[in-house]
Amino acid sequence: MELNSIKDAFDRVTKKQKVSSSKSQEAIEQISQEIDLALSRIQSATPQPDHNVILSELKAKLKEMAPLGQLEGPQKELNLALSKYTKLLEKQFNPDISKSYRNVDFDFHTVNQIIASHLYRENMFDIGDCFVNEARVEAVVDKKTHFLEMYRILESMKSRDLAPALKWAAVNHDKLQQNGSDIELKLHRLQFVEILQHGSRDEALKYIRTYIAPFANQHFPEIQKLMACILWAGKLESSPYTDLLSPAHWVKLAHELAQQFCNLVGESIQSPLSVTVAAGDQGLPTLLKLMNVMAGKKQEWQCMKQLPVPVDLDQDFQFHSIFVCPVSREQASEDNPPMLMSCGHVLCKQSITKLSKNNSTRPFKCPYCPTEVQVGQCRKLCF
Repeated sequence: MELNSIKDAFDRVTKKQKVSSSKSQEAIEQISQEIDLALSRIQSATPQPDHNVILSELKAKLKEMAPLGQLEGPQKELNLALSKYTKLLEKQFNPDISKSYRNVDFDFHTVNQIIASHLYRENMFDIGDCFVNEARVEAVVDKKTHFLEMYRILESMKSRDLAPALKWAAVNHDKLQQNGSDIELKLHRLQFVEILQHGSRDEALKYIRTYIAPFANQHFPEIQKLMACILWAGKLESSPYTDLLSPAHWVKLAHELAQQFCNLVGESIQSPLSVTVAAGDQGLPTLLKLMNVMAGKKQEWQCMKQLPVPVDLDQDFQFHSIFVCPVSREQASEDNPPMLMSCGHVLCKQSITKLSKNNSTRPFKCPYCPTEVQVGQCRKLCF
């Protein structure tokens, strides 16, 4: 969507508004000055002033100033700019998006569970509890328990308290090892650095022998570096290892812990509801254009089994390497893998077999370009 034109129109409205406001303020100040002057003449004149004369002079001066005439021009320009800006917004942002989605019979209970899970995932437990009670949502207690524990750990890490995180890592040691995660070592490294800064050298040495030495088989160079840090106990900021004091380590490790925590409890790191809404927002312009085109052709697209045009989404919304054959409309599998043809287009193996009429030497025409292709020239693709 082109937003530069909207920004330019908004800037013009802002400029006109400032001019109109300035003119209004100037006119008010002039009127106020004339009124104050007239009052001063009435109060200070001797002998008894002729009020009617002073008021008549005031009226004549205000008429000569013509404050309404001064304001009329800038106000008209402001109204014109506002009118154009409103029309531009209506043109760029379709106010009615109801025709761009299908009429689907939602399972409202499932939708409510998704919303409740989202609220708990986003650390909005009070709102989540209120929603669960009002919507009478069940079967999300486990999710709440998991996320309560996760945020308790993360909040402790914000105050440099690693005890809950280390306890969680110790309980899930085997699972973390299976996933190839070294987060437990990273947590111990942070704790070791804290001891170096605020504790004694003997305490740091005891900690590294007790908790970090068991990781020596796979992380020996890292442990060697930590052992060298002991020589700089209490003055690590003056050592060659000052990078270990960077607050970025805490932020990065907190994010990694959230990822590993969600992974162990079978949850994605991002809220499915947030991802779905973001993907829908990105695909909405294409659906709106399709709606207008189909309406112009007097065709109903909501009854179609699939969209007649692709909806391209960013890489952030592509979670699996899945290929769907554009001919058969079926998803590729091990028995029906995607095949790269000599022209560069890709079809599933079964579609190529049908097009070649099961004859490996018989050339067939690519459905998307004029190239003649032979089955022997096709190569299996691995995503």
